[in-house]
Amino acid sequence: MTRNILICLLTTVVLATVPSAQGQQVGKVPRVGLLSPGASESNPQIEGFQQALRELGYVEGQTIHIEYRFAQGKGDRIPEMAVELVHLKVDVLVTFSHRVALIVKNATTAIPIVFAFVNDPVGVGLVPSLSRPGGNVTGVSLQGLDLIGKRLELLKETVPKVDRLVYLRNPVEPYSPAYWKEVQSTSRALGIRQVSSLEAKGLEDYERAFAAIARQHPDALLVETNSLNAGNRKRISDFAIDHRLPTMCGLTYFMDAGALMSYSPNLLDHFHRAAVLVDKVLKGAKPADLPVEQPTKFEFVINLKTAKQIGLTIPPNVLARADKVIK
Repeated sequence: MTRNILICLLTTVVLATVPSAQGQQVGKVPRVGLLSPGASESNPQIEGFQQALRELGYVEGQTIHIEYRFAQGKGDRIPEMAVELVHLKVDVLVTFSHRVALIVKNATTAIPIVFAFVNDPVGVGLVPSLSRPGGNVTGVSLQGLDLIGKRLELLKETVPKVDRLVYLRNPVEPYSPAYWKEVQSTSRALGIRQVSSLEAKGLEDYERAFAAIARQHPDALLVETNSLNAGNRKRISDFAIDHRLPTMCGLTYFMDAGALMSYSPNLLDHFHRAAVLVDKVLKGAKPADLPVEQPTKFEFVINLKTAKQIGLTIPPNVLARADKVIK
């Protein structure tokens, strides 16, 4: 009798537990809020992040749910979208620019935030320290300032006779003044005598900047790594090709748009690091305890098709250093 009662009790416990466990599993599917300042169509940042999540074993719609919000280049929509995602009580918020990350940071101190594609996260006010971010924010830095010297060095080796350089930048970016100073000092050290800065703060500024570049007849163009330039990479690359202007960029995204060269962090590795941070947060880690990641893998890419279009022969020693060559 005792044995029969025990079996009945165990059966009851199992039957009662199975539906509950299944319900918990469904309830445990994490939700990620992803807020992008750009468009949803052909967005390489989103695609890279999605791929990184898949590499970590996540299946979108099954083991992870992502709430997407795209501002379509309209900055005034971002605060509203940030508040919307906060109200949805997602488990973690992901952003791809310092401007969006700052807006999201102001919208919540409770939900963990992971940023990617941010220049100087300490300088722009996202975290007080890379090693000890504190608060609810961490992410992956682009390490932009440290790479300016390398980009200019490669540009000088590719175009040894460069004497006049134009730097296309957005001065409203908080890191831009420091970048401009670095461009000036490094250019002097490399023997580039004339360096000028042309500014594009919005879409309407590019034609004016392009006209000024055409008047100056520089030997080369260096493009600042910022979201506005990234969003207009095809426009910039087309102008450079039309004016036979060797151009160095800070993101490999520019290469698909026809840019001549880029030197940047390996973007697959960059997104993988961001996805790993999201994974850690979803598993219980606190952003305050997760140091901001810095890139360790870099890529030098050359577009030989563009070189031919602008009449430039890439020196063999430079070509040999390329991690990828587009033909």
